[in-house]
Amino acid sequence: MAGIHPSAVIAEGAVIGPDCEIGPFCVVGADVVLGRAVTLKSHVVLDGDTHIGDETVVFSFAVLGEIPQDLKFDGENTKLRIGARNRIREHVTMNTGTTGGGGVTVIGDDNLFMAGCHIAHDAQVGDRVIVVNNSAIAGHCVLEDDVIVGGLCGVHQFVRIGKGAIIGALSMVTSDVIPHGLVMGQRGELDGLNLVGLKRKGVARGDITALRAAFQMLKDGEGTFHDRAEKLRDESDSAYVQDMVRFILGHSDRGFLTPK
Repeated sequence: MAGIHPSAVIAEGAVIGPDCEIGPFCVVGADVVLGRAVTLKSHVVLDGDTHIGDETVVFSFAVLGEIPQDLKFDGENTKLRIGARNRIREHVTMNTGTTGGGGVTVIGDDNLFMAGCHIAHDAQVGDRVIVVNNSAIAGHCVLEDDVIVGGLCGVHQFVRIGKGAIIGALSMVTSDVIPHGLVMGQRGELDGLNLVGLKRKGVARGDITALRAAFQMLKDGEGTFHDRAEKLRDESDSAYVQDMVRFILGHSDRGFLTPK
């Protein structure tokens, strides 16, 4: 059973899972699929080929699954996939993908999207990510698990933000951010490691020490940034450092924010 307010508009073909709650004046399109116990507060709009996972809560005036804000889009069938237990606050917008970007925007599990933030076409967002009020994640971006993006930030198209990184408020991020990196400044600069986040997650002191040494190597070592990462790959046995190396040696469309 689902609780659907009489004023809600549910298009024929929409799939509403058990124990869903759909509040007043919500609009749910024909290709929308809601998992178990999804809650839509009042005035939520869901459209397009959009799937929302179990126990996700969507607050008033959010618009999810509308077409991408891309002038090349020509009505292709693209998708938005949102995982379980997400909290999507007021006025959040998330668009479907584009054929040129893989055709699907993906949101993982257990994320918090605060009021007014935007997730653009073809973005790939992991698990336990927090995007704070009025920040914008542009098209084709990748946010790995446990990323925090502060308020009023902008993340440029094709930027990757590595696992556990934190972006300070009011930053414009134009290049990739290494895992567990700390970015600050109006034109975002890599200013250290997210040590507070690592400690909160209970990361062992030895791994934190290894990450700090790796960061120093990336900052002051010989050769290019890529060369330094390859040296770390050969010398460090910390899984956290190896994850950082994997990220740096992976494909990048934007280059990297490097240590000051």
